[in-house]
Amino acid sequence: MNKVLIINASVRREKSHSRKLTQLFEDNWKKKNPNDQFTYREVGLEEIPPINEKWIASAFIKPSERTSENQLGVRFSNELVEEFKGHNIYVLGTPMYNWSIPSGLKSYIDQLMRINETWKFRSGEPDGDYVGLLENKKMFVLSSRGDTGYGENEKNEHMNFQTTYLKFVFGIMGIKDISIISLDNEEFGGEIFENSKKEIYQKIEQI
Repeated sequence: MNKVLIINASVRREKSHSRKLTQLFEDNWKKKNPNDQFTYREVGLEEIPPINEKWIASAFIKPSERTSENQLGVRFSNELVEEFKGHNIYVLGTPMYNWSIPSGLKSYIDQLMRINETWKFRSGEPDGDYVGLLENKKMFVLSSRGDTGYGENEKNEHMNFQTTYLKFVFGIMGIKDISIISLDNEEFGGEIFENSKKEIYQKIEQI
């Protein structure tokens, strides 16, 4: 049995295309895996607090020196990290905002990016050699974008700070099996966008 964590990052509700992608994924997955468990984490419509000085003071304390008092700054972060660790499949739905990710998703990632929790330095000291602590995980990134050409070797690849960043940062945590499925052409609308939706919906249904 898999434990699936669905993460939605769009600040829109009904008009969100990335939410439609995660819903389609969920419906399709449940048909094929009816016994799997689903958990939902909202980072677009519910506020994820950004990290602050108290967070930093708590996060960088060595595990052996942690106390309930000096860990107060990461209390909410601990909840998010434990939830994340407790799942083996992640479904992340996110739009592209200004060629990057929504601020709520960035705050969520900052809360997850915890030394000695989701990653560490191989030697135990700052050595530039990052080791991910999350093993045997699978992630599906379902993105929506207004324009097109953001893929590898495409004309707008250099402007893609969305999926390239997500693949990199979650890779640092140890998640190497990451599938990117992107719905493009929203700004064009009409037949161009409808064709894009048809293609991407088919890809999700084939998972």
